[in-house]
Amino acid sequence: MELALGFGFEFEDSVFARSRDRGRGGGCAAYTAKRCEPQWFCEDANSEDDVEILTAKKFRGDLAYRQQEFQKALYEYSSCLLLLPSSNVAMRRDVQEGQARCLAHLGRHKEALDIAEKLRNGATNTDHLTTVLNLQFAIYCRLKNIEKKITCLQQLISLHPFNPWNWKLLAEAYMSFLQTLPPSFISEMKLVQCKDCTAMDQVFQTSPGLFGKEMNLQCYKTLSEREDVWSTLSIKTTRDNSVSYSDSHMVEGSLHITEECETRDKMKHATFEFWGQEALKDVWIKACASFVRTRLLLQITRLQQSSFALEKNLKVQRETEDKVKGFGLKEESLLLITEVMGEDLIPEKLKEDVQGEIKCVGPSALTSLVTTSAIEFEGKWFKKLQDSLSL
Repeated sequence: MELALGFGFEFEDSVFARSRDRGRGGGCAAYTAKRCEPQWFCEDANSEDDVEILTAKKFRGDLAYRQQEFQKALYEYSSCLLLLPSSNVAMRRDVQEGQARCLAHLGRHKEALDIAEKLRNGATNTDHLTTVLNLQFAIYCRLKNIEKKITCLQQLISLHPFNPWNWKLLAEAYMSFLQTLPPSFISEMKLVQCKDCTAMDQVFQTSPGLFGKEMNLQCYKTLSEREDVWSTLSIKTTRDNSVSYSDSHMVEGSLHITEECETRDKMKHATFEFWGQEALKDVWIKACASFVRTRLLLQITRLQQSSFALEKNLKVQRETEDKVKGFGLKEESLLLITEVMGEDLIPEKLKEDVQGEIKCVGPSALTSLVTTSAIEFEGKWFKKLQDSLSL
């Protein structure tokens, strides 16, 4: 004490004063928590509290959406949005997302995409952009637009390169692209030529294929003798598209296609144009590489998981492993793909991504965070593989 006074310091008397007695609740008025019955928001509220009214409408919309009553959910979301102040940005974005998802389920895809575009233009952080991309992906799933689905997934991966679930979806989208090609188109593509078979035999081996038939990528002298995986794709696509055959045409080997299927085939030809005339075998490599990347990320993240999350992780790992085996890759080729797709898996980077830092930037800066084209994305992730495998 004397030392403190010697330096000119003095203590306030209040420091040594006896503390005043405080009752339970800190001297404030008693607080009674509000008790809400299940689905309390379904009842017509007579409350004058604007927040409670908005919350009730939002919850009614959420419940209707969960019960797949999309028209009712859309009404609740729309009425809630009319009352929401412009300053409540978070809730407005949440409600607008609900509107877009309802519209997509109701078949009003253009309106849903318009809302998604407005949300994207108003995004100010990476969390906003991630939500919008997931929304757009869901809408394009309803539209069965594979190119747009792939674009959304590529942009999501640009934001979150260590998310295994987006990589899994991307791999499945690449496979879906192959399955949607019309039989006539696959037969037109002269994929199995002697010079190509030499390169392919260095990468693939005969093994059970992804469609329950052996992948035997060998050279045949005539087109009629070719029994490779692309023929399997042709058969599966025919079944999926419900193409009708007449018995006589089946004997002659001719294909009878309805008008609807012809139109669909034209759209699928346009789909292939989107890929810049890229060889289908390259798409297989991208699909396989994406599955390998998924497996690597799941193996790393499982060390931090437990309970049902770990159970789901291990289940998807087994499924992914089976899909990778289905490609029939030789061991050296699989090791190469694993090495290339795991080059950036550094613990420090993974830790940063798991923390999920939200970057708050302007809309223009957000655009620069995502890959703008398939060529740019695939050049970054797959070009080294294509060059190394000489495909």
